[in-house]
Amino acid sequence: MNFFVRHGRILALLSLLSACTPVITARGQQPAPEVLAEIEIGTTSRRDVERTLGTPSTQGVFRENVWYYMSERTERTAFFNPKVIERKIVAIVFDDAGVVEDIVTYNENDKKEIELVSRVTATTGNELTFLQQLFGNVGRFSNE
Repeated sequence: MNFFVRHGRILALLSLLSACTPVITARGQQPAPEVLAEIEIGTTSRRDVERTLGTPSTQGVFRENVWYYMSERTERTAFFNPKVIERKIVAIVFDDAGVVEDIVTYNENDKKEIELVSRVTATTGNELTFLQQLFGNVGRFSNE
């Protein structure tokens, strides 16, 4: 019995320690530098980029000629929120003919915080109290 108690305690201690081990998660696709070097500005077409790097993570919203390849690595310990270790975005800009015009790489240092606006748009109409809403329709409808 003493054997099982001692080994049970060791097993419990090891399971507690393993719960505190950080878990690293990788998401997205990050092109390798040597593969990215194969893309030449002014000569590589959109189709060649797709063959080399694959389909993009997303395309530009305001500018359709931009492809974004995004990747992110996060670390999570136990039940805490994940922490971003590394975030990279490679933007490939095409000209109107579909040829690579520029390649831009963004990382965590290039981010910009966006402040949300909490304004409320005024609406026209009446502000009714609870009792007005409750009894407002009494007598309005007929049995016909």
